Amino acid sequence: MSKTPLIGRRKEEVPCTVEINNTFEELGAHLRFDNGVVVYPGDEVIVHGSPVEVPYGHRETFRRTATITRASLIERTWTRATGDFEFMELCEFSFSERARA
Repeated sequence: MSKTPLIGRRKEEVPCTVEINNTFEELGAHLRFDNGVVVYPGDEVIVHGSPVEVPYGHRETFRRTATITRASLIERTWTRATGDFEFMELCEFSFSERARA
C-alpha cells in the first residue's frame, strides 16, 4: 500500500463480514474486514448491499463489500487533535435524585 498523501483521499474496496445480534443477551452489529485491513482516525467506511433486518432472538452474518475512503495526512492529524474534545461533549451528564425547583 502507498503512504498516506498529505492532501487528497484514496479509496479501497475490501471484503467484509457484518455480524448482527438481536437477542436478549446482546443487541449490536460488528464489522470485520476479511483481509485484516485497519481503519485509522478520519477514515470513512461505507458498507454496500441491501438493508437487512434480523428478527428478535436471532444472530445473522452477512458477507458484504465495503469502501474505505482514507483520510489525508492533514485530515488524520486534525481528527486526532480534536477527537478528544468531541468525545468529551458526549460525556456531559449528571446524576441527581430529583429535579430542583
